[in-house]
Amino acid sequence: MRQRLRYDAAMAPVSDDEFAPMTESGPLVAELRRRIAAGPLTFRDFMEAALYDPRFGYYATHAEAMTRGGDYVTSPEVHPVFGALVAKQLIELWRALGAPARFDVVELGAGGGLLARDVIARIARERECAAALRYRIVERSGALVGRQRRTLDEIGHAADVGWCEDLPEGIEGCVLSNEFFDALPVHRVRRDGDRLREVYVAREADRFADALGEPSTPALAAYFDALGVQPGDGCLAEVNIDAARWTERIAASLIRGGVLTFDYGYEAPDLYAPWRGDGTLLCFYRQSVSSDPYVRIGRQDITSSVDFTTLRATGERAGLLAAGETDQAEFLVRMGIGAGLAAVAQERPQLEEYFARRNAVLDLIDPGKLGRVRVLLQTRGIAAGARLSGFAGS
Repeated sequence: MRQRLRYDAAMAPVSDDEFAPMTESGPLVAELRRRIAAGPLTFRDFMEAALYDPRFGYYATHAEAMTRGGDYVTSPEVHPVFGALVAKQLIELWRALGAPARFDVVELGAGGGLLARDVIARIARERECAAALRYRIVERSGALVGRQRRTLDEIGHAADVGWCEDLPEGIEGCVLSNEFFDALPVHRVRRDGDRLREVYVAREADRFADALGEPSTPALAAYFDALGVQPGDGCLAEVNIDAARWTERIAASLIRGGVLTFDYGYEAPDLYAPWRGDGTLLCFYRQSVSSDPYVRIGRQDITSSVDFTTLRATGERAGLLAAGETDQAEFLVRMGIGAGLAAVAQERPQLEEYFARRNAVLDLIDPGKLGRVRVLLQTRGIAAGARLSGFAGS
């Protein structure tokens, strides 16, 4: 899921004493303790349970956290113009495919459903594209599916959307995601000289704690060997093997079209730079940030930055062309967000409303906030030179 928008760059971290143990999911903690009694867990398995346990995990129990008043804020929550401009890019992609009678949009992990709502509402204005649109959401959380349905019911389009727990086959159109890859469970490692060690989760008195051990899989060393990059000596780092596997599966499912990814992340040399001693793992709770995943278990979000070098290279090996890459600020400017801001002024709303809408739009392109989100377009079966405005000149 994700390094979220921070409205205050100097946001104070959450202290361990601020929230009582009642903020943890007791049943989930008990289950993790039972599993660890048989031996330490990889951090990946711990994070998988904390976020995705179908009964007690964060996404099963905190569907309302993905709002302005919840734990974090993502671009669709800031202003509908984000979804409208993403839809504009999707319409261009549909045209680049020859305006087919069927156009799949498969969204991975749709959160509260706001991006789907705003994309569908904008495409509805393009009659032929709207008739071709087949929108599906890949979502594991029943609670989130319920919230997404309610959101789409607001515009009368819930019946036009399909839900599935896994990636469908035979996609002709676009696989779309916004802060999906950064919420996938990650292995954590530390390099000690020439030796790569893995971070496991063990019990230490009444709480969970890191424990170093031998790598659980040779895939961890192979990951860095393929990059030709290693974490700095003594540095912690995350390895998102699941992100590479999802990219392989997406490529296998996409017959033709695009993969449009919005996420926080870096190129590998920056992500694994020797000055990044503690890695990028972050936790979010009530719009406050910490780096301790062992508190508020099942009650806080856990994210890490995406390795875009591996995401791109994995796609290329699977037959996807890296057609464009930029940041969200540049993407939205190219798609016409400036014209949208001018239109707000021409509408002459009340002064307070004008500044609220203006500030929301500026948040989307602020390089210190959501503007720094990376945007990657990978394609298959699209002619060179096709008009894709968000990546013009990239």
